[in-house]
Formats: sequence, C-alpha cells, structure tokens
Amino acid sequence: MRLCLRPVARSEFDLVSRIQVTPDQIRFSGTVAQAFEEDEEGVDFHAVLDGARAVGFFKTDRLYHETYEFAREDELGLRAFMVHSSDQGKGYATAAVLALKPYLAARYPERGAVLLTVNMQNPSAIRCYLKGGFADTGGIYPHGLAGPQHILRMGLAAEG
Repeated sequence: MRLCLRPVARSEFDLVSRIQVTPDQIRFSGTVAQAFEEDEEGVDFHAVLDGARAVGFFKTDRLYHETYEFAREDELGLRAFMVHSSDQGKGYATAAVLALKPYLAARYPERGAVLLTVNMQNPSAIRCYLKGGFADTGGIYPHGLAGPQHILRMGLAAEG
C-alpha cells in the first residue's frame, strides 16, 4: 500500500468518479457524484490514493462552524469520508484517517482541530475514526439524516 492524500479540484471528477460505497452506506457518506453536484461554499475535495489509484474520497468544510453549533470557527469539518466498496477491509480507511492529522495540519495551518459526526449505527466507522486519532467528545448531534451521531474531534496542532 502506497497511500497518500491529495486535494482534488472540481475539474478532476474523473480521478475519483470510480469510488462507490454499498447502497446501505450511502445514507452515511453520500456519493462522490453528489459531492460534485453540490456547490457548497467553503468545501474542499480530497482523494485517498494507493499509488495513482483513487481508493477513497472526503470533503473538508472550512465553514463547518456555520452549520454546526458545536464547532468553533478555528475548527475544520470532515464530511463524506468514504472508501470504495471493493477496497474496504484492506486497511485503507484506517491508514487514511491516521494520515489526516499531518495532511490537514499542513493544508490548514490556521485550524486547531478537525471535527466530524458519525452515525451511531455505523460501529465500524466509529472504530476506524477512534483508531485513527479522533476522540469522542461525548456530544451527540441528533439531526443526522440517518439518525443521531457521535461528535468526534482530533487536534491538529503540533504536540510537544
């Protein structure tokens, strides 16, 4: 596995268009096509690559605090994190989450943390995020499209 994360321009849909999750996972992450169709201010796209092959996708939301009252202005939101269905179970998600801290800290040096909400009915995603360095804030976001969600946070500031 030669995993790396990289930004994806709106003009690069073809790079990540192959990434699809199973139908039951769409309610948690949405689809890559939906992400590109929405014109959301403050949202950046990113690919998870194994060599030159895209195996995952996620969005960062620089205006997360405007939608979610639990987020602070200096915190980034992580949304629509997904790994292609045939690449799941191979360690890509955990490796990508572990790579998030240095990647996001370098790309968004003014941000102190990254936040996400994860559906309570998605235990494998919860385990993956916790293994990758996120901490459960103890907060619950009750308005998720697929039900209540845990609020997870990971600091981005350099430690030490």
